[in-house]
Parts: sequence; C-alpha cells; structure tokens
Amino acid sequence: MKTNDKYNILYVDDEADNLVVFKSAFKKYYHIFTANSASEGIEVLKENEIAVIITDQRMPEMTGIQFLKGIPEVPENIRMILTGFSDMQAIIEAINSGYVYKYVSKPWDKNELKAIIDEAISAFEKRNELRAYIQELKERNEELEHKVTELIKKVEG
Repeated sequence: MKTNDKYNILYVDDEADNLVVFKSAFKKYYHIFTANSASEGIEVLKENEIAVIITDQRMPEMTGIQFLKGIPEVPENIRMILTGFSDMQAIIEAINSGYVYKYVSKPWDKNELKAIIDEAISAFEKRNELRAYIQELKERNEELEHKVTELIKKVEG
C-alpha cells in the first residue's frame, strides 16, 4: 500500500480542477492516484493497492457512497467522502454502515485535510497490525489443537 515509502491515496472526483489541486497539495506527502469517475477509480483499484480512498459524493455516474459500497472490502482501505453538498442522511447512513471513515466538507483546508488523511493512515496501519495479530493467533491455535490431538492419541493409544 506504499509506493516509494509514501502511502497510496486515491482521489475520485468528476471535476478535473479538483483532482489537479488535490494532487498538487498532497503529492509531497503521499503517492496520489486520481480518477475523474467511479469507473476510472475502480480501474485504479484493480491495478494498485490503495491505503486511503477519498471520493466526491456527487458525481454523474454514481454517488461516492455507491462507489465505496461497490468496491471490494479486501484489502481494508480507509474510505472518506469529500463534498460541497450536504446530503447528510446519505452520509450518516454510510458512516453508520461502516463504508465511510470520515466526511469532509468542501472547500477543504490543506492542513486540516492532511491531518485527517494522516489519521486515516494511522487507522489503516492499526487495522493491518490487528489483522496480522489475529492471523498469528489463529496459527498458534491450530498448532495447539494439533498438539492436543497428538497428546490425546498417545494417552488413548
């Protein structure tokens, strides 16, 4: 999920100017992928491992929430909505359903948005650490079950 020690971020927005401004503002800190439609965003996700996905809510093809709901949950990337419109019911539903980590209003402040992205990356890292720990526990549990089975065979045998 990193390219050259920078986390991969995907920003999806149907307005080309927004994509240029976003990439210009954050390319120093992250490896930025941009897409000007949901279908283009899906293609980027097929070809790249993305840590954080940020999408505009209102786009012609589908809403940002529809886009986020339609992409695979694995790997578990962090998903955010960035919009100038306040369709609050849809946003609340998306946050409550777990599809959206944060909702950010346009126009955004560079420092504030960077802090939010850094927080999202921290959450992403913690999720990965937890997933690795759970996998390690599963493997150890299987080893213990195997040892118990062998001991039972010896005792009964």
